[in-house]
Amino acid sequence: MTRLRYFLVLGIFAAIVAVSPGLSGALLAQDASEIQYETLSPWAEVDPVPLRGISPRIDSLAGKKIGLFANYKRAAMPIAEALQRRLESKYPDSTVTLYHSNRWNVTEFETDNREKFTEWAEGVDAAILVVGD
Repeated sequence: MTRLRYFLVLGIFAAIVAVSPGLSGALLAQDASEIQYETLSPWAEVDPVPLRGISPRIDSLAGKKIGLFANYKRAAMPIAEALQRRLESKYPDSTVTLYHSNRWNVTEFETDNREKFTEWAEGVDAAILVVGD
């Protein structure tokens, strides 16, 4: 019974291929001259504005005012305090100031403490962001 079904399906398939030349051309191998390929680039369009740094980089932390910005996460303050001790021991002639943000939302932070943050940011030569993850 299984063989009968197999030969019946095979016969139907052969009849369809024989009757329909368009379908037989699609199912069987095509001539190489009919095949066309489209090449796509994996690169996105390039921004015409050249990249540049946010601010000039300093050559050394020696004698500089270093700012540590700790975000609101629980581990940020212990990390920032440890980093502050390390920087003060490595660069004794530098000044290290710590700014702690207790807000997760940057928009709220900017409106509530804008003057305080601006004063801190303008008073440092370099800033280090401490994320407490």
